[in-house]
Amino acid sequence: MTAPTFRSLAFADAGRFDYGDVILASKPPGTTDDPRVWAETLFSPASAPLWVKAAMGVRMALAPLIGLESAPAGVFDVRRVEGDEALIEYVDAHLTFRCAVGVDAAAAVVRVTTVVTFNDWRGRVYFTPVSLAHPLVVNAMLHRARRILASRR
Repeated sequence: MTAPTFRSLAFADAGRFDYGDVILASKPPGTTDDPRVWAETLFSPASAPLWVKAAMGVRMALAPLIGLESAPAGVFDVRRVEGDEALIEYVDAHLTFRCAVGVDAAAAVVRVTTVVTFNDWRGRVYFTPVSLAHPLVVNAMLHRARRILASRR
C-alpha cells in the first residue's frame, strides 16, 4: 500500500504560510476536467453570490484605511496550469495569496487550495478578519461554479 500524499501548486515556492485551507466539492458528471476552466469559472463575477460581491465592495472601501491599495485588474487571473491544477497568485508588499484549483477526474473531485503569507503587519490586519469568512466564500463560489459548468453539458 502506498502512503497518500498531497501536493499542490499553492505550496510551490512557499517556504511557509500563515493561513491555509482546502475546499472540496464533487465534480458533476460530464463537466470538464480542465483546471483552467474551473479556475476561471470559480473566479468569474458570475460565480460570486451577491453577498460575496457585497463583501468585496466593503473590502475595497476599508482596505485604504490601513494603507492597502485596491487590487489591480486581473488579480484572479490564472498564472499557470500544470497537470491537473491551475494557479492563481498575487504578491504584494503586504501579503502573498496563492490559490490552486485542481481537478481529480478519477475521483470526480474539484479541490481549491489556498495559502496566504503575511509580508507585513498590514497583510495580517487585512487578512485576519477575511480568514473567518474565506472558507464560506470559497465554498459558495465553488458550488456556484459547479452549477454553471453542469449547465454547459
